[in-house]
Parts: sequence; C-alpha cells; structure tokens
Amino acid sequence: MGLDFMARIRVVFTGILAGAVMSLGSGGAYAAFEGGDAAAGEAKSALCAGCHGGDGNSPAADFPRLAGQYEGYIVKQVRDFQSGLRANNDIMAGMAATVASVEDAKDIAAYFASKKMAKDPLAPVNADLAKKGEKLFNDGNMQTGVYGCVHCHGERGKGKAANITQFPRIGGQHRDYITKQLNDFRAGNRKNDPGGMMADIAKKLSDDEVKAVAEYLSAQLP
Repeated sequence: MGLDFMARIRVVFTGILAGAVMSLGSGGAYAAFEGGDAAAGEAKSALCAGCHGGDGNSPAADFPRLAGQYEGYIVKQVRDFQSGLRANNDIMAGMAATVASVEDAKDIAAYFASKKMAKDPLAPVNADLAKKGEKLFNDGNMQTGVYGCVHCHGERGKGKAANITQFPRIGGQHRDYITKQLNDFRAGNRKNDPGGMMADIAKKLSDDEVKAVAEYLSAQLP
C-alpha cells in the first residue's frame, strides 16, 4: 500500500468531517443532504419504485437496493446525475431529471433510508468465492496496492458512521450492480467518487477480485 494513497484517504476523511462540522453552523452542503421528510418521500418516490422497488429492495440485480442506504449518499447521487457528474446510467439520468428540487431529493432519500433491507439475495451465493471476497474486503491486496474496502465502507460493508455518508453502505447490495460499478470506475465511466479513490482502487482489481468482492458483499444481508 503506497503512502500517497493512504494520505489521500486521510485528506478525504478530514475534509468530510470538517465539512460536516462547518455545516452545523452554516447550513452548508453537507447539511443540505440531510433532514428529509420520509413520509412525504413515500409519495414522491412512486416513480422510483419501478426500478428500486416500493420499499427500496429492487427486484432486479442491475438496479441497486436503496433500503437502509445513507440519506446523504442517495441525495448526492441524484444531484450528480442531474449535473452530469455521474453519467454511467442513462435511465437514472432521465429519472433524476424529474426530481424537481433538493427538498424532493431529500424526502425521497429519507424514505428509502428509513426502510429495511431484504434478508435474501436475488441469486444463490457461491460460498467459496465469497470467502475470497471477504479477505479482499478486509485486508486488501498489499502486492497490488489495493486498500481494504472495510476502511471506508465499514464492517461487512454496513458503513462507517451516520455522519460519513460519502461512502455508501454496500453490504447486501446486488452482486451484478456492484460488479458493474467497479467495472465502470475501472473503465473511467463513473467519476463521482471522493478524491478519485474508488477509481484508483478499481483499476488495481483483477476480474477475479471484482467477482469475489461482489459475491461477498451480496451475501451481507440482515
């Protein structure tokens, strides 16, 4: 693991925490991504249900589960699709364009954040492959400079802390969706990660490592 990458992680985390503290008194960007009305969001999320499920548990593996996801992370992705900063899904770009205001995005995000993730994966889990993915997730790969995913995404991919929403909860996410996102980061088709950290890691992953970590994470359900 290079010291430069570890230093970048420290800088990103420091910036996130500093921004969160500043926003408490200033109503800044981080604060703007919190505090939605889940009750109002239920009705506003009607169009989202076709892909993500009415309760945020998407019935198709190419659309992410949003149930239990950090509110701030969901809002950021909607805003990034609206601005074009994230451009790796044409369907979502079109849907994001229908979200009329930041308040609507916050309400929709609050609704999905309040829901419980389903207990079963959409596809059977390959236990041997998941075991390999668990090691990579926790320990990384020192030989190729891959940083352990746990350091940003938390134990079992369940997140680091409620005030660090830039790094999503990925434990229990669909295998196919995780695979696509890693491949998109690796190919440069997705570029909205903090400090370019995910792109840096994804480019160092082998095809087998992508499959293994996606398999492991897909099994991390409640």
